[in-house]
Amino acid sequence: MNDPNGMVYHNGTYHLFFQHNPDSTVWGPMHWGHATSTDLVHWEEQPIGLYPDSLGTIFSGSAVVDKNNTAGFGNDALIAIFTHHNHTIEREKTGLHQYQSIAYSTDNGKTWAKYAGNPVLPNPGIQDFRDPKVMWHEETNQWIMTLATKQTITFYASPNLKEWEKLSEFGVGIGAHGGVWECPDLIRFDHNGENVWVLLVSINPGGPNGGSATQYFVGDFDGTAFTPYTTDTKWLDYGRDNYAGVTWSNADDRRIFIGWMNNWDYANVVPTKTWRGAATVARDLTIRQIEGNWYVASKPVAELGAITELLHEVPQQVVRSNASLKSITGSLPATYRLDFTARADRDFTVRLKNDNKEWADFGYRATDRQFFVDRTSSGDHSFSDRFASIDSASRIDTADYIEVSLLVDVASLEAFADGGLVVMTETFFPTTDFNDVVLQGETDQVFTDLRISRMTSIWK
Repeated sequence: MNDPNGMVYHNGTYHLFFQHNPDSTVWGPMHWGHATSTDLVHWEEQPIGLYPDSLGTIFSGSAVVDKNNTAGFGNDALIAIFTHHNHTIEREKTGLHQYQSIAYSTDNGKTWAKYAGNPVLPNPGIQDFRDPKVMWHEETNQWIMTLATKQTITFYASPNLKEWEKLSEFGVGIGAHGGVWECPDLIRFDHNGENVWVLLVSINPGGPNGGSATQYFVGDFDGTAFTPYTTDTKWLDYGRDNYAGVTWSNADDRRIFIGWMNNWDYANVVPTKTWRGAATVARDLTIRQIEGNWYVASKPVAELGAITELLHEVPQQVVRSNASLKSITGSLPATYRLDFTARADRDFTVRLKNDNKEWADFGYRATDRQFFVDRTSSGDHSFSDRFASIDSASRIDTADYIEVSLLVDVASLEAFADGGLVVMTETFFPTTDFNDVVLQGETDQVFTDLRISRMTSIWK
């Protein structure tokens, strides 16, 4: 699996579709796989949602609830808007091989029928013309499509999801352009009664630490064009392994995000056997202002509390060099959460380690104001010379203390600092589970409110 697709909440169910090759553990003919959840934590895989057809394979896209029957398929029909990728036309090298199509479901996403009039948006002559994210815009009473078009984003409008008109284009000379722009998402936030808009744009390659990553822009959307407040490049996640993520539609006032936990630098060769590719935990997105600048913060959804059990709580731990939590708690479970607060004027490192002398570090360098993840000794990285890395992210917050939440699974770390202003998602492949945490600190670094919690499997 790779990109999350068609994410829509309807009748108490979260639908997660995703780019999927059912016949292999490497990228191939794309289908829309399908999983559902009622709590964003426990997922049940469903039959494949969309299969390739004569128009092409099924690339990324979105889904909406057509509450007012604008498309004519029925009130509250689910409508999927996706890219058809025609490999036959691609081989002709005309650049016309990607175009947008729709499908509909009237049984809450169980079965889907493709619209007979596809494609609804033919290719105008753009090599990369894909990944439609559609939303209803109340002020102009129409659907807005946010579409990736090579290294820009193009906005289209439609009254019925079938006929589309180009509105505007965004991105020339703005943001990071190290690779093609993909998987955009235009998100509205309410800030004290005023609309603030965020545009997510995934880019591959060209991420802050190499390969795939997602940048974002904060600004205004007037129903026709997006205007950023600043042209600074900001990153939703500074880790190597969060890409192509978007938010659920129809989720009321929440902006719930999930990403693909991988990187195209090595996605097809990671050393897993029966599966390849995973999703991040679901995250709530919010916006914050720091010294006049707007930022997006990400936090794990509160629903994860259903599988989180507090094991140990340490009010204060003064670390002069090294402190093993294993000596306090015993061997840690395979999947756990670690929360703590540390002083921002001193260095600290949290080392995840196992009995085979493999380790991965998350830490902070106070002088440089930099968070980092070091996975150079985390286990197997023989599969790619691009995997072993030391990745960094500049701190945004200016508070005297840093709050950190680390979600550790057997093959991944999701790190949230300063309330999610800085996030780093990283995978690793140790030979055995990381069953110890060693706190390392500069002279008298103080860890407070230290909590270690077991996170039980979502599959059991």
